[in-house]
Amino acid sequence: MGIREAVRIALANIRANKLRAFFTVLGTVVGVTFLIAVITLLKGMDAYMEEEFAGRIFGHNTVLVRRVPEVNAGPTTEETWREWQRRPMFTQGEAEWLAANIRTPGRLSYSFDQTARVGDGKGREVQGVNVIGASENFFAIRDLDFQAGRPFSRNEAARGVPVVVLGVDVAKELFEGRPVIGQTVRIGGFPYQVIGLLQAQGSLFGMSMDRMAIAPVKSPLDGGVFPQANRVEDISFKVDRAELLPQAESEIIGLMRTIRRLRPNEDNNFSVETAESALGFWQKISSFMIMVLPMLVGVSLIVGAVVIMNIMLVSVTERTREIGIRKSLGARRRDILTQFLIESSTLSGVGAVAGIGLGIALASLVSAVSPLPARVSGGAVGLALTLGIGVGLAAGVYPAWRAARLDPIVALRSE
Repeated sequence: MGIREAVRIALANIRANKLRAFFTVLGTVVGVTFLIAVITLLKGMDAYMEEEFAGRIFGHNTVLVRRVPEVNAGPTTEETWREWQRRPMFTQGEAEWLAANIRTPGRLSYSFDQTARVGDGKGREVQGVNVIGASENFFAIRDLDFQAGRPFSRNEAARGVPVVVLGVDVAKELFEGRPVIGQTVRIGGFPYQVIGLLQAQGSLFGMSMDRMAIAPVKSPLDGGVFPQANRVEDISFKVDRAELLPQAESEIIGLMRTIRRLRPNEDNNFSVETAESALGFWQKISSFMIMVLPMLVGVSLIVGAVVIMNIMLVSVTERTREIGIRKSLGARRRDILTQFLIESSTLSGVGAVAGIGLGIALASLVSAVSPLPARVSGGAVGLALTLGIGVGLAAGVYPAWRAARLDPIVALRSE
């Protein structure tokens, strides 16, 4: 009997005993479903963290300098928190001195943000807008694209001209489909001319990234909406080439220590981060879960293997006379062994395919109703199929061995 014929017989047995087949492969289905769903969500989260989180919070190939870390992995003691709060804030002068003295090829921006109201001066207002005061390179470093208009220029940023770029949510609520460019909005009571409209960015972990207004940091926001004049919250430096990132990080630390006049034995009173360093904690968690996951799935698969083995033993008993006829017609032990191994692996393989489908559907459902993304991994599908078929092979070894060792005469006498 060839492999194709053995697979055909196995599928025929599944169709003839649907309920029994369902319960036989249930353990495999559950294990593979869990495996696919979790790996799909983890791979999606990996891509989301690297592409969306890193790009929007840090900017790609960017060093971020802050008073306290933007991303803090792990618990923070009260003593550490107090030390962070004692750190001096950055000034615009420090940021500009850093821009003038850094030698690594790239571009630097600095910014400050505050939640505020933005109105059109005619009674319509948008609450909870993230108002950002920034230098001219902010848009290039954050890779922000424009739907209409333009960013403010270096000259406008240096002179603090009251111009503003709006996110699509703010523009939609204020102007309801009317042309945005050239309109006047009021931020903190000061009039600003709209010169740009950003492309929609969507959300990050369920929070809209389009509810923002960006103006020159030296405009009337400084000391108006922003509580302290001449202050900077973030300094970002984007390198021209990715391989320059470590060099830029090291140089920025040295320059910042020079600005702050820190002695060699004094700790940094600022935080320097890159997307790679901030994502390190998440990558450790993801790698650990990927490593541990097959062990957890293994419990379900072991249960499934025991069930498959028992059902295959029952099948050997039910088909004893058939085995005797086949042996009397010249079938060898190897033929019988191969037939039952293929049947058991086909049975578990069908369960694995069903589990893959359910796992992808479950991950897609979670992605649809939550901010968690899902990304199907070809490696995960291959692993699931391998585990599923492997469970069937392992579970079928003993029943196949029992069937292969039956004496043909005794088997023919079986009723």
